[in-house]
Amino acid sequence: MGSGKTAVSRRRFMQGAAAGAMAFSLVPRRVLAQAGQPAPSDKLNLGCVGVAGRGGDNINELAGQNIVALTDVDWAHAAKTLEKFPGAKRYKDYRKMLDEMDKSIDAVVVSTPDHTHAVAAMAAIKRGKHVYCEKPLAHSVWEVRQLMQAAREHKVVTQLGNQGHSFDHIRMFCEWIWDGAIGKVTEVHARCGSNYSKIRRLEEVAKAGEVAVPDMLDWDLWLGPAQHRPYHRAYLPGQWRGWMPFGCGVIGDWVCHVVDPVFWALKLGAPTSVQARTFDYNPTDHADTFPPRSIVRYDFPARGDLPPVTLMWYDGEARPPRPAELESGRKDLDTGAIVVGDKGKIMYGSHGAGGARIIPESKMKEYKQPAKSLPRVKNHHADWVAAIRDGKAAGSDFSYGGPLTEIALLGVIAMRLSGQRLDWDGANMRFTNSDEANKLLTPTFRMGWSL
Repeated sequence: MGSGKTAVSRRRFMQGAAAGAMAFSLVPRRVLAQAGQPAPSDKLNLGCVGVAGRGGDNINELAGQNIVALTDVDWAHAAKTLEKFPGAKRYKDYRKMLDEMDKSIDAVVVSTPDHTHAVAAMAAIKRGKHVYCEKPLAHSVWEVRQLMQAAREHKVVTQLGNQGHSFDHIRMFCEWIWDGAIGKVTEVHARCGSNYSKIRRLEEVAKAGEVAVPDMLDWDLWLGPAQHRPYHRAYLPGQWRGWMPFGCGVIGDWVCHVVDPVFWALKLGAPTSVQARTFDYNPTDHADTFPPRSIVRYDFPARGDLPPVTLMWYDGEARPPRPAELESGRKDLDTGAIVVGDKGKIMYGSHGAGGARIIPESKMKEYKQPAKSLPRVKNHHADWVAAIRDGKAAGSDFSYGGPLTEIALLGVIAMRLSGQRLDWDGANMRFTNSDEANKLLTPTFRMGWSL
């Protein structure tokens, strides 16, 4: 496939020229050490926003660093993590944490619900803090663009929380594609079988009125920039992904995992159009939540010598046709993708193309593995920490993770306007044929909240 240097240059091309500029403008910590500042061996001081659930998982991965501040709006839900780090200062409002601990924090980990990713990450970036943010990067396309721009301007090291991007399998998959293992790729069928729809709970929530807020939860802070509504147990913990004001549905939760391998290997960039088909869903009546089943089509243009690609996304009970090449005794696709080339097909699972195989198995056994051309990394969190210390870009920094997130967010808009083909001008962040769709690109923040 060529030298490692060539492969890395391809990777940098995907991240864009802006990311490259950032990588060269950062000052490595070994240089700072020579000036009497912390040496590379020193641990990072981390402030963490959202420390239950995925937040707790992220902190566990970074426990070798100094966890100096923990912020969560619900101390009861976050109790396990709070108890694990008794020396960390505790907060409910990340803004207060940043105000009081500005000089004591090197970097911030954001693991809140989707609708508060952007405000928390932006507050940290504007203070010059490096940021690790859970996927999807933000709740709207406009927020994604703002975060990408701010990360460039403030020259901070960022990482999107799609941890499969640092797995060996995704690198192996890229090497197969670049080696021509299945020829020119023209179709991708990606799927997650989960269903986050809350249609059955809409009436229950509407009738509830005012419901008592749990003692340890600050509901106003949990809402953040979202428009005010009464608390209801249908929203949290854990159920917010199925509500459009807070989450991005199955597509927002899983695209950054499932589509990541082909986004990298095929250099997909921005689509030129997106169109959704939804089932058992009426956008007028059900606009507060997501369809229980959907199929979204994206069209990507030719990219240099790479042909146009059609990406089909399926969630809920929707699924692609079973590949004819898949042996009768083998399990069909659940969460993952089928990648179609003019010389064969690859099927893989989630999180970094896990379990990737050429199908049928006889072709997999015949295939001669190419030389490794992409460097392997320890893990996703370690990659971010190493990038901060070495003054380089992390593997899934916002210049890469932002456009990947946009694919999911464009799909959410297409679901809201089911059946309409939406033509997308990514460079100018606008749909060229729908004013209604353009209104959904930018959120309306509640008074007192902004980027």
